[in-house]
Amino acid sequence: WIEGARPRTLPLAFSPVILGSASALLRDQFNLFLALLAAIVSVGLQVGVNYANDYSDGIRGTDDHRVGPPRLTASGRATPQAVKRAAFAAFGVAVIAGLALAVLSESWELLIVGALALVAAWSYTGGRAPYGYRGLGELGVFVFFGLVATIGTAYVQIGFLPWESWLTGAAVGFFASAVLMQNNLRDIEQDRQAGKRTLAVGLGNSGSKVVIFVFLLLPYVIVAYLTTVFVWVPVVFVPGVLTVAVAVIVWLERGPKDLIRALQLTTITSLV
Repeated sequence: WIEGARPRTLPLAFSPVILGSASALLRDQFNLFLALLAAIVSVGLQVGVNYANDYSDGIRGTDDHRVGPPRLTASGRATPQAVKRAAFAAFGVAVIAGLALAVLSESWELLIVGALALVAAWSYTGGRAPYGYRGLGELGVFVFFGLVATIGTAYVQIGFLPWESWLTGAAVGFFASAVLMQNNLRDIEQDRQAGKRTLAVGLGNSGSKVVIFVFLLLPYVIVAYLTTVFVWVPVVFVPGVLTVAVAVIVWLERGPKDLIRALQLTTITSLV
């Protein structure tokens, strides 16, 4: 079950919360309890969408010939219904923490945002028309695990949408999109055979690598702009060394193991 939660992706759940909380800290309004609740929401959604993806791809047969780590449903190590319950349990944790956030911050509009996040998490590969099967997965990840998570974390602490959280949210969203793209590049042949038309399937191997490079570059473009406003921001260029390593691994990749290594380094880079 721990492996099924895909712990390699969890740094992506913490990064936007840290960035949103930084906006609150900048204005001397950081609230540790609210930040922790936001982290629970983010992790709950991340784990929930991972289990939901495991369930939905498993029952569709998409994961029958995986080349990456085995999934719970497709491998038969857990029944589809058990995996579905695990997804709903993780979503339930996110909902409880989200309700507490809305009450404590008196931000009732968060309930609408939370409902949209739940729908997006489930319909990524679930339901009758999953958007992950139509090349829109990276867009969904960018919006909800980048912009929404970062801006939302800042909003519950300071009561308005700080301008820089749009940029920092976009930066972490591009990293999250790069991770998903690397994952889909690894599974490109299997997804093509299963009829799962991810963005990687649509672009092909070379096109996918170019897009991954763009996703990896754009956060540093954003950082370059922020250096004109915040004096300590250039420190963020330090993990750029890891990003260069990721780009080299992706370009020279010889199989799934290389892309899994790139995925791990990208999540670490996002957190750093």
